[in-house]
Amino acid sequence: METNRLSATLAKALNNQMTNEAHNAQIYLAYASWASDNGYDGIANFLFRHANEERNHMMKFLEYILKRGGKVVVTAIPAPGPDPVSVNDCFEKVFKSEVENTASIYAIVEMSMAEKDWATWNFIQWFVKEQTEEETLAMDLLNKIKVAGGANAKDDSLYALDRDLGSTPDDATLAQDVTVEKP
Repeated sequence: METNRLSATLAKALNNQMTNEAHNAQIYLAYASWASDNGYDGIANFLFRHANEERNHMMKFLEYILKRGGKVVVTAIPAPGPDPVSVNDCFEKVFKSEVENTASIYAIVEMSMAEKDWATWNFIQWFVKEQTEEETLAMDLLNKIKVAGGANAKDDSLYALDRDLGSTPDDATLAQDVTVEKP
């Protein structure tokens, strides 16, 4: 008896996204290693935590595919690319990666709607919210780096940023969660 409840196109998209999440984990690992090599232990800690989060996202996709009776296809993960040249460059690359990931998530949303696969549509909504959070967090960090001097940030500003990022929460306040009492 056939138990697969995913179309071939959605199964492929979900498998591709699983690989994309693994790739994003590798990007965070590479950037965390770069930060650690350059003495930015707080930034490295923040990025290592996010690498783990991306691996968890990968596992969510893997489990979902299995639970829907689909075939998980594990493929090679692309290399993360060149190391950042500065803290500013690092977080510009993080932001770009998150925006690209969001586009991939939105494509799955569109596909699931077109196919009326409401289980997949419902599953992917968690990732829609997660990507809003990830983009907001990356943008907030870019804004802090901009205030610190951007690409020309001085050592004392980078020291403070590094110290702060070691204990920065891994999620951002989203617009839909803001109230007049709690902006």
